[in-house]
Amino acid sequence: MAQQPPRYRISETARGILDTGLRNKWYGICRTDSVGDRPLSLKRWNRDLVLWRDNAGDYHLQDDRCPHRGAPLSLARHDRDRLTCAYHGVEILGDGTVASVPGEPGCDMTGTCAVHTYPVEVLQGVVYAWLGDDLGTPVAPFIPPERLTGDDYDAFLAYAEWRCPYRYMIDNNMDPMHGAFLHQISHSMAEGATEAEFTTRKTDTGFVFEKKGQKDVNFDWSEWYDVDFQAVCLEIPYPATGGPGGSFGIVFHITPIDEGSCACFFWRHRKVSGWERNAWRFLYKNRLEGRHWHVLEQ
Repeated sequence: MAQQPPRYRISETARGILDTGLRNKWYGICRTDSVGDRPLSLKRWNRDLVLWRDNAGDYHLQDDRCPHRGAPLSLARHDRDRLTCAYHGVEILGDGTVASVPGEPGCDMTGTCAVHTYPVEVLQGVVYAWLGDDLGTPVAPFIPPERLTGDDYDAFLAYAEWRCPYRYMIDNNMDPMHGAFLHQISHSMAEGATEAEFTTRKTDTGFVFEKKGQKDVNFDWSEWYDVDFQAVCLEIPYPATGGPGGSFGIVFHITPIDEGSCACFFWRHRKVSGWERNAWRFLYKNRLEGRHWHVLEQ
């Protein structure tokens, strides 16, 4: 018999953190190809942010507020290695330092780090940033799952923004049972039992939640990965018509936009090399991608 999880009372501060993103974690911000020549305005963690790329190709994520008079830096002029605020021409460097306040010579703000700037990494077509606790906790190394870094894997990124609290999406991807019901008309999730008992087992990077007595038949397990970067890894068996590479894998990662919406990153991958990698990529773009979007949007 299923047991209800314990319920706890938490403070409003804790509730706000839980709803908008746990601190001291790496989060995906957006696709790299979303960043063009102009500063990009976006919201993550219920914060107004600006993302831009300097003339050296480095990405910078900062609070979208000029420290001089509060104008949005997303409306600033992009001047090679800095943003120049449209309001008074204040120049902000990529590390948040105020390089110049031209309208006020000798301004005490000049030379100070006055714009909150987030540590950034780039991998698999995505810009990531560290959300710290503002208590001096060191930035942890960026260590995503091997499925995103290993040369044996080939992945396609699917990105979507949905009006859904981010924790519901984690619940969905950690729930193998729904595949046999919601996705039973899918080309790969029509097999297996429609009832199951579950067990958990620890891993070096989190834990696996899996069905007892059924494996590699349907969506039968999910792995929670948490090494200062949180993700759900799972595999779905594929028929021979799905091409080479064995089971179809997904790495799911999510970032809260605000309390009621989220940015979702799905890397669909297989373990392939050589001609099999080429065949997988061809089949995915020509036959499988549309089906996968149908499953995601059910």
